[in-house]
Order: sequence, then C-alpha cells, then structure tokens
Amino acid sequence: MRLDKALASSGYGTRTEVKSLISKGKVTVAGKVIKDPGYKVKDDELNTISVAGSIAEIKENIYLLFDKPDGVLTAMEDKRLPHVGQFIPANLINRKISPVGRLDFHTTGLLILTNDGELSHRLTSPNYGIRKVYEVTYEGPALTEAQIKEAADGITLTDMDKPVKLHPSVLEIKEGNRALLTLTEGKTHEVRRIFAHWERLVITLKRVALGTLMLDNNSQEGSLRELTSEEVDDLKRLTGLITEPHQEDGKQ
Repeated sequence: MRLDKALASSGYGTRTEVKSLISKGKVTVAGKVIKDPGYKVKDDELNTISVAGSIAEIKENIYLLFDKPDGVLTAMEDKRLPHVGQFIPANLINRKISPVGRLDFHTTGLLILTNDGELSHRLTSPNYGIRKVYEVTYEGPALTEAQIKEAADGITLTDMDKPVKLHPSVLEIKEGNRALLTLTEGKTHEVRRIFAHWERLVITLKRVALGTLMLDNNSQEGSLRELTSEEVDDLKRLTGLITEPHQEDGKQ
C-alpha cells in the first residue's frame, strides 16, 4: 500500500497534506525517514509508521470480491472441508478478513470478504434491505405469473414449526428452467425453500449481485480481486456510511 494512501485513509489529512508531511521528512517507516509519498508499505511495516515522532494508527480496510466455487465452505478455516480461507493470499490471512454473510456449500458466486465490520453488518442486516440476486436452474414445471405475483406479495413459508412471512421479492423467469430471484433478506436456505414451496427442485444456485456489485459474466470460479475504490464507495453510499452524492467526472 502506498504510504500517502495509508496515512490519508487513516485521517492524517488529505492526500496533498500527507504528501507535504512526507516530503518534509516528518514520516518514518521502521525507523527510517521516507520522503517518497509513493513508497510501498509492506504489511509488516504498517505498525511501524510514525508521524512527527508518534506511532501512526493505520486503519487499513481490505475489500475483496470472491467468485465462490461449488463445494467450498463459507468460512476462513475448517479442518475437514475446502473453505474460503484457502483462496486468500498468505499476506492477507492475518488481516482479520471474513466473509460478508454466507453462501451455502453448494451455492456459488459473488461473496464479499472484508475486515470492515460496520460495512459487513450493514450489508447483511435485514434493516438495510440490501438486494441479493440469485440465478437459479431448477427441475419441475416452468414457473408462471402466479409465482411472480406470490413473490412480489411476500411468500409465506410453512416448512418450519411456525409459518414465516418473507419480504417481497422479485422473480424473473428465463428460458430453459432458469430464473433470477432478487431478495432483500437472508433467511437460512431461503432460495431453496422458496423453490421447494413452489414444488421445484433447485439444481444450481449462483449469486450474481449484491447491492451495487455484480459478478462479471467472464468471472471464473475461484477468482479473487480487490474492489475498486469506486465500488467500495458505492457500497458505503448504499448503506449510509457515505452520505454525499456520487460525483461524475468533470461535474460538481
């Protein structure tokens, strides 16, 4: 991570102000004065950064998008089963990253991993109504307008001890026993239970969108990438962590 970015993102001033501090020799890394704002700070050096003689408190958050494969547990460690933690680079393992919510063992697709606890909470809390879009292939008769309406009205599931009224959802029927289902809550096995309610069996289930994030059509299962700053800001706006409107380039 760039030295100026590490300090600016931790509240030590704007990028310009931080660059001035660095160029004046007021910043050290591992006891050495660094005057290059673009100096790449290693992970094991983050806790050694000092500003004007005082150890800096670096608040570095990491945001990753993972295309989860089938047969992978949504957990950072497990002694028996393949798990998400096995896909994380070694230099990030100790950065307290964890999945945002969970995907079932046989559910694939978009999974965010971060050490930003507040954003994770807001993306998963039903209070924020964050949309989650699933691509489903199923076995059984083709879905109909009746299911579209029932989803929009809010399905009542009766497969547990007590009936459960779900939040309204959006069902989009595709060709070849495929459908897109958009939810705003995250009850256990919700998609599979909804399709079982309709007497259809889910064959494959893939999450393709969460909030403002969409999985690229060319994404490969098992791939991992950092979110761009724009993607992170969009998620923060969506969840109320950033309140100013999005500014397009060249516009005020």
